[in-house]
Amino acid sequence: MPQSASKSEQATPPAAILYILLTYIGFTFLDTSSKFLVLAGVAPFFIAWCRFAGHVVLVGILFRGWKDSRRFLARNLPAHILRGAFLAGSTVFNILALRYLQLAETTSIYFFGPMVITALAGPMLGEWAGWRRWLAIWIGFVGVLVIARPGVGVFGVGHVLAFCSILSNSFYVIMTRRMSASETPESLILFAALSPTILLLPVLPFSLTLPDTLLQWFVLAMLGVLGGVSHWFLVKAYSLATATALAPYPYSQMIWMIAMGWFVFHQFPDHWTLAGAAIIVLSGLYIVHREHRLRVLNHASPDTETEVLAKKL
Repeated sequence: MPQSASKSEQATPPAAILYILLTYIGFTFLDTSSKFLVLAGVAPFFIAWCRFAGHVVLVGILFRGWKDSRRFLARNLPAHILRGAFLAGSTVFNILALRYLQLAETTSIYFFGPMVITALAGPMLGEWAGWRRWLAIWIGFVGVLVIARPGVGVFGVGHVLAFCSILSNSFYVIMTRRMSASETPESLILFAALSPTILLLPVLPFSLTLPDTLLQWFVLAMLGVLGGVSHWFLVKAYSLATATALAPYPYSQMIWMIAMGWFVFHQFPDHWTLAGAAIIVLSGLYIVHREHRLRVLNHASPDTETEVLAKKL
């Protein structure tokens, strides 16, 4: 590969880094707000519905949907609905998990998500991982076990809910990858919020525990803004840099989660959570590094047999 090409591939625009950092700061405030509301007694399904309903309104405003509605046209509506159901499940399970776990705990477990996606990408997308990446996946799972510590009285319903959130989100990401080739970015962003908003409507009458104070109503109203703006930052980041270049930055969320957990809820993760998080982060970063190496090898060699061999390693 030419030296200039290598340099341009490694160079990440500062604006992209800023956008991706703002994205995960926004997600941190979103989780903090959700935990604040669910601990105050507000129904998790109502919290999730308000978050998605506000997101729908914000997407319409940011993208000026009234000017060219064709950008939001769904070519495969059933797929959009299923994808939205997975995102709704991920959000509801996450909010329920936040009732039992610290912010840093849920985030640490959530970092195992990219490894679950790597494992699912084989049977669902034909993107099979080699033995090195599978080893990283198993090491990451060890990190999850360090955090949850099943069998020693620590593992509980909160961890189960967090795992359900990871699995649901992994299917959401897999469907996003599959649909991005045929659907517009605007439709993917809109239906990711519109589908959950509609799907959650039937359960609202059975879980309509409303906020008691003006502060709780304000935080509830801000959920859609935080979710919508954060996803907009995410889109901007990936429009300026590759997924590989930006992959390490989401792990910065651990810093913000620890800070907000201490500042708002006076909780600080124990050494087991920090150790497990470190194992998961290092495993995830290795997978990022390995996938980057594979892309370099594939670009450098047009030989199909060499490419197939590289993917097996």
